Amino acid sequence: MKWNQAITDYKNYLKIERGLSINSIENYCYDIKKLIKYLEAHSITETPILIENTVVKDFIYSISKSINPRSQARLISGLRNFFDYLIFENYRETNPLDLIESPRIGRKLPDTLSIKDIDNLINAIDLSHQYNGVNLGERNRAIIETLYSCGLRVSELINLKISDLFFEEGFIKVTGKGDKQRFVPIGASTQKFINIWLSIRNHIEVHTDSKDILFLNYKGKKLTRAMIFTIIKKLVEITGLNKTVSPHTFRHSFATHLLENGADLRAIQMMLGHESITTTEIYMHVDRSHLSEVLNKFHPRK
Repeated sequence: MKWNQAITDYKNYLKIERGLSINSIENYCYDIKKLIKYLEAHSITETPILIENTVVKDFIYSISKSINPRSQARLISGLRNFFDYLIFENYRETNPLDLIESPRIGRKLPDTLSIKDIDNLINAIDLSHQYNGVNLGERNRAIIETLYSCGLRVSELINLKISDLFFEEGFIKVTGKGDKQRFVPIGASTQKFINIWLSIRNHIEVHTDSKDILFLNYKGKKLTRAMIFTIIKKLVEITGLNKTVSPHTFRHSFATHLLENGADLRAIQMMLGHESITTTEIYMHVDRSHLSEVLNKFHPRK
């Protein structure tokens, strides 16, 4: 079996058996492709079935010089999953990563924005900004408001459809990882900004593939992930905010603010679309002062 065939089969397994999204599948295969490039650069011809522990170990050692421990741990985990798949399909008997330990890393607490930070970023949007006759300022405000107020992942935001909006019921339907769907509450103010954008969108010549997509570029096509990052980066520069801000920062801030204001962890888990409550529990570590307030308010022996 050659590497290309192994990756193709692995992708099919991840899609059919694991039900993963296209983005997740590409992320799983990203590190395998790094390994292949290493093999080609060093003229190593070992196939995925015959590759030995020493070769994989040398690859990880070489790449560890240029990536941080967290990325190294993710790489090791991704490769281990790939070779576990080959074992599962009876292509191999052992995993070449069995004796390779991941670096010890602490739990990384998510960066968050204060409510004032978010207000400043939204207020920095030039609502009169147009390009080719399309008001992108109103679009950008609706994007940031939706990203924060609904706690969406960037992939969920750019794939949000008009048919996913259930404003009368106060919900939007979100398609998350593994194409799993959930309903997320949406506030009246966010609905208002989306409706303003929809009135603008109605005058855009929409590309055939994007007829039902909510947020579009001036050409009438679906936005890319990179475009959302660019929009946020420009707002951070305008406001002079001294923080590293990405689309995911708004999602972290959404969850943290809900927790600080007394929301139930289980409810936050459902809104974020976390499969495990353990993933949501990281927000319990973000603001310890909130935990003290809960103790003082509810404990009988305070």
